[in-house]
Amino acid sequence: MKKKSVSKILALGMSAVMLAGMLAGCGDSNSGAADNSNTPAPAASEDAAADNADDAAPAEQDNQEEASAEKSGEVPTLIYWTVGGTPADDFDEAVAKISDYSEEKIGVRLDVKIASWSDYDQKMNTIVNSGEYFDLMFTNNTNYNKFVNLGAFADITDLVQTASPELYSFIPEELWAGAQVKGKVYAVPTYKDSSLTQFYYIDDTYVQKYNIDMTKVDSMQALDPVVREVKEAEGKSFYPIKLDQGSLWNGFFNAYDGLAGGIQALGVKLDDESRQVVCTLEQEDIQENLRLLHSWYVDGIINPDANVLTEGDKGHMFGNAQGWPSAAAGWAVGQGIEKYIVNKVFGPIYTTETIQGSMNAVSVNSNYKEEALKVLELINTDSKFRDMCAYGVEGDHFEYLEDGFVRKLRDDWSWPSYTQGTFFILSNQEGADPDQWEEVKKQNEEATPSTCLGFAFDITDVQNEVANVNTVWDKYKYDLLTGASDPDEVLDDCIAELKSAGLDTVIAEAQKQIDEFFN
Repeated sequence: MKKKSVSKILALGMSAVMLAGMLAGCGDSNSGAADNSNTPAPAASEDAAADNADDAAPAEQDNQEEASAEKSGEVPTLIYWTVGGTPADDFDEAVAKISDYSEEKIGVRLDVKIASWSDYDQKMNTIVNSGEYFDLMFTNNTNYNKFVNLGAFADITDLVQTASPELYSFIPEELWAGAQVKGKVYAVPTYKDSSLTQFYYIDDTYVQKYNIDMTKVDSMQALDPVVREVKEAEGKSFYPIKLDQGSLWNGFFNAYDGLAGGIQALGVKLDDESRQVVCTLEQEDIQENLRLLHSWYVDGIINPDANVLTEGDKGHMFGNAQGWPSAAAGWAVGQGIEKYIVNKVFGPIYTTETIQGSMNAVSVNSNYKEEALKVLELINTDSKFRDMCAYGVEGDHFEYLEDGFVRKLRDDWSWPSYTQGTFFILSNQEGADPDQWEEVKKQNEEATPSTCLGFAFDITDVQNEVANVNTVWDKYKYDLLTGASDPDEVLDDCIAELKSAGLDTVIAEAQKQIDEFFN
């Protein structure tokens, strides 16, 4: 692998970035996708872990041949932690059948463990901080750099080329560059949509019933009269917008580049040429939207248990997601809705965070590093295995149609496709637009770069402050991003606590690094 920095790759301009393909996760506020909020990094022994991060992985790789010899003759079962919905009772049985295929192909079985949307951040923190054994872990821009600094992930810079050459050649070099931390790669990026584009969508039943012009619903403010009209007509027990702890208001901070630092409370306005790092919660546009969200909660437009509900139901009238226009067909299937009408409300935009939006890392302590990479290679190059991981067991969870499309037979498969691997070898679901990837390419071609594109905040020198800041944010985020709290009453306290926790120090360090990076 060429040892190119993220900055040198991405600074080549949008033409180079567009070659990166498709990478960001398609978060959906009403289908159970994780929000962009962040959780605290473990504070204990962080400096020591960070110091050892660069040395631990190479040492593990040096011992790979010895480990392979020791485990000769056995079929390894790899522990793979990811995020998703509540698994069905027969999920492990289904994974066992999927493992039969992976064992046949690469001599490896899987033990897929799913943390719920609301528990994922804290669960991964606990696993990393406690040293609990795992082989593979889904990671993203909220925790990737943090876990690398803690020494949790293996350095796969060279190993990915020798152990999984097809995987390495399949994913564009620009994406490998986007996954770098201090010049080394610690996770395999997911090759799909790399630019962020946000959509609102409404059940066509209500669009027709209330003559809603979706082309005009392009902001929270434009959505306001629509949801109020529906609420008044449908009655007290109907909630036009449904949220829960795992599905907060999706994309709330989209207008700010979070610098891939995993800190929701800071960012740079996407078009700010001065690249001024700010506290996002102090910005008037953010505060205005928080007030609107709260008014919806007070007026019964948002479900009253949104801030305490750990997992929502289905059949939502309204949704808010990152994706592309024809992705609405999949959103409808996931919600059990016949048809959603969509409208773009934001983007497309490129940031370093979108490039790190979905990745899979190998544990530095894994006894099966090569095998773990072969699993990721299989899921990115073998369409049959890709379909099984995305949809479940053929004949039980899904079936193939004559045109090669997939019909889902059940709606309880809880392992999200966007966390696994590329979409480009994945069979489309019944009713999906066969040209949907052309939509993705068009969005990438039209994407505007953030002024901070290529920069990733290194939190090494402020890890304790970041951990403390995120602890404070965790205290407030469920109430604020579901509308349950009145921002005029709690926001000043939240900001004061963030600053007491060290937010100003973190902002100053981020500003210093940005100034050095771009000057």
